[in-house]
Amino acid sequence: MSLTIGKKPKAFKLEASGGGTISLADLAGKWTILYFYPRDNTPGCTTEAHNFRDAQAEIEALGAEVYGISRDSIASHEKFIEKHGLNFRLLSDPDAKMIEAYGAFGEKVLYGKRSMGIIRSTVILDPDNKVAAHFPKVRVKGHVDAVIEKLRELVE
Repeated sequence: MSLTIGKKPKAFKLEASGGGTISLADLAGKWTILYFYPRDNTPGCTTEAHNFRDAQAEIEALGAEVYGISRDSIASHEKFIEKHGLNFRLLSDPDAKMIEAYGAFGEKVLYGKRSMGIIRSTVILDPDNKVAAHFPKVRVKGHVDAVIEKLRELVE
């Protein structure tokens, strides 16, 4: 499935770090950054999480919240958060249904080997839960800066 700018994405309800669940409906009324990443505690994913962590004050100043989403368990997410001092919640989508619906699951090539998995990507939702921006096939370096720049453009 692909996302369409200006349209609501598929509804979801996922377990969240810190307890409870987060659904699409819970995100209404604020700007939301949903970033999809392959796995807790891997080099690229850790760098990306650090970048979002370090930009949190700037993101909050723009009225937005960040959520990281992967197939990892809540137990894994909790350890990842504690180990790296993350200041945002992580959502667990073990069967990748939401990940796939948001265009973040598909064929990847790593060192010439093809496999199916999570494609690093980011979606910005507006306060009406409509897709405001989509960053498919993200490279970690400079990505958070690009997200903030786009968010600033959308908010102001």
